[in-house]
Amino acid sequence: MVKRSLRASLFGIQQAKRAFALKGWTQENLAGKVNLKTRQPIWRFFTGQPIDRQVFMEVCSLLELDWREIAVNPPAELPESGAVDNASAVDINTLVQQVRSQRRDKIQDQCGTLQRLDINRPVSINDLYIDVNALEEIPSQQWLDFSDLQRFTPNEFDRFGLGEVSQSQVAGMTAVKMYSKLRVLGQPGSGKTTFLHYLATQCNRGSFAADRVPIFVSLRDFADESRASEFSLLSYLREEFVTSGILDPSVLKTLLCEGKGLLLFDGLDEVLEQESKTVAREIRRLAEKYPKNLFIVTCRTAAKALNLGRFTDVEIAPFTQDQIATFAQKWFTTFAKTTRSDGQKLAERFLQQLDLSENVSFRKFAETPLFLHLACWIFYYQDKFPAKRSEFYKQCLDLLLNKWDENKGIERDEIYQGLLLPQKLKLLSQIASATFEQGEYFFKQQTVEQHIMNYLRELPNAVTEPEELQFESQAVLRAIELQHGLLIERVRGIFSFSHLTFQEYFTARKIVASHSLCASQQSLEPLVSHLTEPRWREIFLLTVEMLPSADALVQLMKQRLDAIVAQDPYLQKFLARASQQSQTVSPPTAIRTFYFALSKETARQQNHQHEWHFSPEQQQVLQRYYDANQLLLACLDRPCEVSHSVRQAIEATSLLPQKELEERE
Repeated sequence: MVKRSLRASLFGIQQAKRAFALKGWTQENLAGKVNLKTRQPIWRFFTGQPIDRQVFMEVCSLLELDWREIAVNPPAELPESGAVDNASAVDINTLVQQVRSQRRDKIQDQCGTLQRLDINRPVSINDLYIDVNALEEIPSQQWLDFSDLQRFTPNEFDRFGLGEVSQSQVAGMTAVKMYSKLRVLGQPGSGKTTFLHYLATQCNRGSFAADRVPIFVSLRDFADESRASEFSLLSYLREEFVTSGILDPSVLKTLLCEGKGLLLFDGLDEVLEQESKTVAREIRRLAEKYPKNLFIVTCRTAAKALNLGRFTDVEIAPFTQDQIATFAQKWFTTFAKTTRSDGQKLAERFLQQLDLSENVSFRKFAETPLFLHLACWIFYYQDKFPAKRSEFYKQCLDLLLNKWDENKGIERDEIYQGLLLPQKLKLLSQIASATFEQGEYFFKQQTVEQHIMNYLRELPNAVTEPEELQFESQAVLRAIELQHGLLIERVRGIFSFSHLTFQEYFTARKIVASHSLCASQQSLEPLVSHLTEPRWREIFLLTVEMLPSADALVQLMKQRLDAIVAQDPYLQKFLARASQQSQTVSPPTAIRTFYFALSKETARQQNHQHEWHFSPEQQQVLQRYYDANQLLLACLDRPCEVSHSVRQAIEATSLLPQKELEERE
């Protein structure tokens, strides 16, 4: 018969007191870790009096001692697994099923529903969940030469690391089955937490890992509750079992020793910086002590430096077009106020609109679940995409800079040195503008840190010591990457904006802010100097939307494009002929545009029977002139503040020769 109580020998007491002193605990601390309501059993342990056998073994385990060396006459027949009392009385498979049954409601409550931004009710995870893919090669962990990235054009930007990802992908569920210790990385809003919730509920239903017990832990909650005492993830898990009515501490230990746990740890990046290493160490120790279990940890990609030991990293891949379509169908069906059929029809209209060429920017954003949800939400109420794209981008940034962490209740470190939201926007605008003007879509870490330093030293009460300023700029860069995902490390030491659109939006925002300060045409002239450069097209379109009055900008654009052909007599003659041809038909501007386009195409194809013969140089000038006119018209077509008189004057003088322009003026 195995004894139900044990007591420490004199030698054992000496060993235990030495280990206890090294830990720096109080008897109350130790009692709490063993889930005791009072410290009386701990006092009895250190005085050599008999205490409950399980408590004795737990105390020795926490002090990292072998209980057999501490106890007086330890029983030889005690099972090695540590499965005792109630846990030892049943078969392990029976125990697993009993615990799964007791914890089923708790897991369903923790993980079975989703609360979405701007949605006033939770929804079932099965109503919205989409199977995700994972990248086995993490782009930011690769080494590439800077010149390898400089070859990307604006149109190819999103093919690196986002969009049409070239790296091999595996299904998320496949990755979980391949690796027993997995860390799932991803950008903000990429679906990491939802993925863990899905795994927990699938395990709960028996569709995945039916022979294991799911345990879901918000690492932020663990860190918050552990501040009042010593960090112990094992103790936290014991308390988690207590909330499910499992009071016997040996049950958890038995399950972990037998490798029957599915341990899901969410949000390593959401822990305050001063606690993150401690939390990571606790995960690492638990995984090393109980290696037969399945461990899955989620973390933003920017926090990947935290060491978890023998964990395999994968990164959640952007949504494919098929995943976007499936998500949209689920989203509109779930939230439709009328019938399921109406939701499906709305989803079809959404996908049709998303597929249009003019909505390519929305399609890029839709590859991120968070932004796809926002796009669905806006389309749901407006039955169309926003006329002002800049407003949509502004809402996306508001999610990243404010609402996302706030909605999840995440407390971040004050690493921005007290920067307010307008200051953060100004900083990001300066970085975007400086890099975009240089044609840099990818930039070295020291380059972006220098831009941050230049901004920080201009702030009131800024530090002046170069080394301290350098340290602050590094901290700010880490914060922007970790908290917002706006600047990301594409490969080691090389950064970019997460979306080219964000770089363009912030560049346009700086132009608008500068114009607002001086309210003169001079502030817009640097932008207009790029009128014939295709990569600046989106900057023009965003700027014209965001300006309180766009009269000055479109007038400058008109002056600049007219000057393109002003010095070539032959081209002026061509424009005069086009103007003459258009006088007999109304409206004349449309006819001039058609005639011009036809003549340009004819010249490009070298149809020598035509009366116009342009040199290669003249053809290039005509192409720049025509493209600039098209850009100006596109700006006027955007929802912008242009006065009726200015709009009318531009339309009336479009594609006119210089002589007619002077006469009209």
